[in-house]
Amino acid sequence: MLGLLSGSLVLAALPPQQRSLLIYVAPFALGLVVATGLFCYLTRAGVIARATTKEAIRQPLFPLLMALALLVLVTNTFVPFFSFGEDYRMLIDCGLATILICGLLLAVWTSSMSIADEIEGKTAMTLLSKPINRRQFVLGKFVGIMVAVFWLLLPLMLIFLFLVYYKVGYDSRESANPDPESAFKLAIMLNTIPGLILSFFEICVLTAVSVAISTRVPMVVNMVTCFAIFVVGHVTSVMVERGVLHLEVVQFTAKLIATALPNLELFKTEAASMGTPVPPPYLGWAALYCAAFSMAAIFLAFILFEDRDLA
Repeated sequence: MLGLLSGSLVLAALPPQQRSLLIYVAPFALGLVVATGLFCYLTRAGVIARATTKEAIRQPLFPLLMALALLVLVTNTFVPFFSFGEDYRMLIDCGLATILICGLLLAVWTSSMSIADEIEGKTAMTLLSKPINRRQFVLGKFVGIMVAVFWLLLPLMLIFLFLVYYKVGYDSRESANPDPESAFKLAIMLNTIPGLILSFFEICVLTAVSVAISTRVPMVVNMVTCFAIFVVGHVTSVMVERGVLHLEVVQFTAKLIATALPNLELFKTEAASMGTPVPPPYLGWAALYCAAFSMAAIFLAFILFEDRDLA
């Protein structure tokens, strides 16, 4: 009872924008989890999704990425960054990058192993001989990969949030300052949640792209292409907006690439490390963009896989 009372008092001390973030994000996350569970257990494509998730979790890359990410997060918590009492901001930046890279590696690797290798090994032809069509196969693979990424990132995100909460007080004690109040540490921790959500959106978009590419090319080509899209998606839109490219032909080409490829810079925000709350409408627009581009990539995967010769 005392714990609930103290928790409610801490939440009441938070700024209104952070309280509204919790109000909007929690129902959305719960609804997404329920919808994914219903899809996995009530549809034919869900059978493919559950098998893909189990396959991704059982492969050695899954515990390896988990261990490496935990090692980096814990190490960065106690290693000084010499940032004049704001080491927690460096921890947030490094932690978000670590979680993003681990999620992308698992997603791209699993899509290559689960789709491209099954097509080359004739396993996909065996699956499609059952009452499962090609669209259900592709959709099930995408959902299964995202569920596996979720199970990788969920413990990492929870531990990362705890380390951010601990790091704020740890830096204060190392600087011989009084320990901050729980409301301040909780506010810093909550400011990190939008960065984690945006990282998950970015992984979702690149996973859909990787699934589409995997229907036609082997693993090495898929990984190289996804890496190139990751780099270009973060650079092109910034160059177009700032007018760096002055040649008309180059400017037109850059705008065309920025339109065709995902604008991954949309999912990168400095607010998490700078202590500025991310407004919920921004997360809403980012979620819509993620859903729209992911659906477009999955439709492209339907088209590419529809006439693929599996024999």
